[in-house]
Amino acid sequence: MFSPTALAASFDRIHDYWSPKVIGQVNDQLLKAAKLKGEFVWHAHNGQDELFYIVKGSLRIEFEDGAVDLKEGDFLTVPSGVRHNPVADEECWVLLIEPASTLHTGDEVTSRTRSLAEQMS
Repeated sequence: MFSPTALAASFDRIHDYWSPKVIGQVNDQLLKAAKLKGEFVWHAHNGQDELFYIVKGSLRIEFEDGAVDLKEGDFLTVPSGVRHNPVADEECWVLLIEPASTLHTGDEVTSRTRSLAEQMS
């Protein structure tokens, strides 16, 4: 039997900022819930697009040629290979949709980088 998932309730299991948790999968795309606050890290995902959907709060995604401000209910797809840096002045809840092969911080490795195994737990 199928049962629905309450998106907002998925955020209850997230206790650390910038540490996404896999909450679902559609074919080879993972759905990840994350709480964001502060500045992340400049990075790119070569070979994978990444979709940000703002569930709660707001997010600014900085690009090398400017920035895009997203508010609750907005989504933006960052194309493969485009360097970006998410920044949340206040706590923001985001749903990420990206291929399972996407590395959390691309080729950049920092203390905030999370492995897929960490995101699955």
